Amino acid sequence: EQRAAPGEANIVALHSLARTMPRLAARALALIASAQAFYLPGVAPRDYMDSDKVEIRVHKLSSPRTHLPFDYYSLPFCRPDNLVKQAENLGEVLHGAVIQNSPYEVFMGRSEFRIACRVELTKAQKITLSQRVRQDYRVHLIMDNLPAATKMIAEMADGTKKDMYDRGFRLGFLGSKDIPGTEPTKPYVNNHLRFIVKYHRSDTFPGSRIVGFEVEAYSVKHTYEGQWDEKSPKLTSVPLRPDLAPMLAWSNEIVYTYDVVWEHSPIAWASRWDLYLYMGDDQVHWFSILNSLVIVLLLSGIVAMIMVRTLRRDLAEYNSVEEKEELLEESGWKLVHADVLRPPPLAAWLATTIGTGMQVLCMSFISIACALLGFLSPANRGGLLTATLLLFVLMGVPAGYGASRTFKSLRGVEWRALTLLTATAYPAAIFVVFTLLNLALWSHGSTGAVPAGTFVALLAMWFCVSLPLVFVGAFLGFKRPLPAPPTRTNEIPRQIPPQGWFLGRAVTMAVGGVLPFGAVFIELYFIMSSIWLQRFYYVFGFLALVLLILIITCAEISIVMCYFQLCAEDYHWWWRAFLTSGSSGLYLFVYSIVYMSTKMVMTRGVSILLYVGYMLIASYSFFMLTGAVGFLACFLFVHAIYGAVKVE
Repeated sequence: EQRAAPGEANIVALHSLARTMPRLAARALALIASAQAFYLPGVAPRDYMDSDKVEIRVHKLSSPRTHLPFDYYSLPFCRPDNLVKQAENLGEVLHGAVIQNSPYEVFMGRSEFRIACRVELTKAQKITLSQRVRQDYRVHLIMDNLPAATKMIAEMADGTKKDMYDRGFRLGFLGSKDIPGTEPTKPYVNNHLRFIVKYHRSDTFPGSRIVGFEVEAYSVKHTYEGQWDEKSPKLTSVPLRPDLAPMLAWSNEIVYTYDVVWEHSPIAWASRWDLYLYMGDDQVHWFSILNSLVIVLLLSGIVAMIMVRTLRRDLAEYNSVEEKEELLEESGWKLVHADVLRPPPLAAWLATTIGTGMQVLCMSFISIACALLGFLSPANRGGLLTATLLLFVLMGVPAGYGASRTFKSLRGVEWRALTLLTATAYPAAIFVVFTLLNLALWSHGSTGAVPAGTFVALLAMWFCVSLPLVFVGAFLGFKRPLPAPPTRTNEIPRQIPPQGWFLGRAVTMAVGGVLPFGAVFIELYFIMSSIWLQRFYYVFGFLALVLLILIITCAEISIVMCYFQLCAEDYHWWWRAFLTSGSSGLYLFVYSIVYMSTKMVMTRGVSILLYVGYMLIASYSFFMLTGAVGFLACFLFVHAIYGAVKVE
């Protein structure tokens, strides 16, 4: 076998590259030309020809009162002959979704009435069905990757009306004097469904594309002639009439029926999620942004005054040779220059919190950026939660790096113990709370309980991916040398003079936490509503601005409070810098309790436990994020001002 010389090999490679360049260019031009047909995010559109079968899948049962999801077939509904489960991603499993096929047969373009089945109820099924109706459970179905929705008409501020979608449809309702034919407080089940399927046609593609899936649910007490015949039942309650009595949930048998209505729609396939994602008037979000900007401008003015006027004057005085003797008896932040870098108590825990805060911050930034670019569309169910968990695991490198750099600046040497603490402390606390909540879900038979296989997968992500990445980040952080400190630290600590009450830790935490929380609390209302009231949230552009404003607010308020503390000759600023802005997590938790008592109706103790547990996790994460931002801002601020002082 003969081999070409190195020079000949390069020539051959260049000729090969020259031959392939035109083909690569042609493929690139073809890709650009077909960019209009590329949909991001979500799946590619499916074209249905007339009479093609359109599959409807069942998703889950959920309630804004209990927050306990259940399997659709846990209630006495019609079942298909062969029950097939669809594989779910990690986010769907954590949301309690169990996607399966359904007995509903729908064909493109066919408007028809069908009988699904007749179900005889046992006493236990009657009790369960009635209980679910009283708990305001909603049924969730999926057609062509679109969730079933109930159409609502909302009146806008200018008097106009706009169509909006509410996720799912009600399982039933409670009777009242306002509903004809019902007895007050008795549960009635919606046993007839009207599927209103909206489709779009165009000359650019064959067939039709589904762009809307609305469901109108009715309660009808069906009657039939003679004995029930499974092959050809004869209903006497068809066609449906307003004078028909509703179907009691506490009945011996229920006949389920459905009909399909097809409506042409001008909405293009790429815009079919607009009604689902409509968040109401944008003016509220803009007001939230303006409210946050006012807080930022106020703090920016204070920081600018400190940096430009006060610090410049102080530095000029401290660096002036003529006035040095006069400053010996004065007070000020320069007098603690020999103690300002003295390591605080529990230095390893402080470094751990900084590393964890950086991990949560990086995860939040990348998650919002991906959602902003459209990679985490609601068409990809569970995608946002899956991506958030994966990003948190992969952000172990910034966590280890931030913790190790902080610990090294605090003269720490036990980097292995620090790394292990950083990799396990925050996840372990979350894991304990999550396990307790999962046991509560499992005890009630909810599909929200994480299966054993998923639990093992989460543990594997923690120990096999996150833990090694934290060690990689810590190794890189400890290996990189630190810059020279701006001042030297005395061996004997300086005595701290008595402090005023307004400089106490509780006061600074109260003041330092309220401003970052005030910058986000309006947008926080929409986030809470989307999570706990089962609404979509997809205004990630506003959320990205709010996150940016939050970071600026945390940095500025921490710098201001740190400056006041140093001026009072208190050099214990390390933990105070973290707690000042981190206390906004406490405000978040208090707000969540107020939100629960004013906006939500909790009917069971386990529901309150789930709500408080999950909000405790969210508040703890928010505490870590905002605290790390405040600490890093103060760290840079202290090094900047003391680096500008001439110390003899």
